[in-house]
Amino acid sequence: MAEDGSNGQEGLAAGQPGISVVAQYVKDFSFENPGAPETLRPRGTSPNIGVSVGVSPRPIGENQVEVELRLEARAIDGETTLFAIELVYAGLFRLANVTQETINPIMLIECPRLLFPFARQIIASASQAGGFPPLLLDPIDFVALYRQRMVNPGAGGPTAQPPAN
Repeated sequence: MAEDGSNGQEGLAAGQPGISVVAQYVKDFSFENPGAPETLRPRGTSPNIGVSVGVSPRPIGENQVEVELRLEARAIDGETTLFAIELVYAGLFRLANVTQETINPIMLIECPRLLFPFARQIIASASQAGGFPPLLLDPIDFVALYRQRMVNPGAGGPTAQPPAN
């Protein structure tokens, strides 16, 4: 704890980039168990589980951005969908001393990295509450996703401008 009354913000005062979480929230959530109770019976093989990830940032007011982390998971056994989960988990972040060169990496790497553990827990709890073992998503390499987005910008959505200081 800082004793000089600076609240640990001395780096921000020196002009270094900073990020703080203002709020985190579920924007949209869906769990479907279309074949229950038949799909809850024991199975001889593990289902195929597909997961997709998306990140969408957008400026909100002065010095703030909202970042949405979209996770979709689907468990399929043959032709049968066992369950489908769709989650949009978002955060409102306050950015300080952010330049045009650092805005996209912060919004597309650091912000979703902060959101992911909470979204992962929601997915695990939902699959377990639906009668299945908890779906524990593997860690996501947001740096690799960012690099993919930079190579193919049209696939990842719009880039954002730094919020006004």
